[in-house]
Amino acid sequence: MLHMLKLSVGPKDVAQLRAIQKLRAVADPPLRHQTRMMPKRREEILDGGSIYWVVSGFLQVRQRILDIIEDDWGDGTPCCGLVLDPKLVMVEARATKAFQGWRYLSPEDAPPDVVEGVAASGMEALPPALKAALREARLI
Repeated sequence: MLHMLKLSVGPKDVAQLRAIQKLRAVADPPLRHQTRMMPKRREEILDGGSIYWVVSGFLQVRQRILDIIEDDWGDGTPCCGLVLDPKLVMVEARATKAFQGWRYLSPEDAPPDVVEGVAASGMEALPPALKAALREARLI
């Protein structure tokens, strides 16, 4: 299994990413993310891999990749379509520097999921307003 790491450009938080994807899933199914390059390690990704989204400088959430297809941008220009499970799974957040495109992410390097009903610890235990203020001050 292999994962992908990608910057979420535009959404300021996970709620906004969720809302955008919900609209996209209805307007142009199936839910997918389009990217220029086709992954060479396609089969490894389709063996249970996810796309891990970096939102506002923090790796925060993942989605299962259901399929990788040849797609087009709408003007006929070919691209790659990552067909995504609509369910967003929160992960233990960590700061991630900006990069272009996407990167492979090994399972060993992927952050663990945040389990609902389990008390948060560390950064996840902070109130959302405090975390936002700390991020804005670039302290986390």
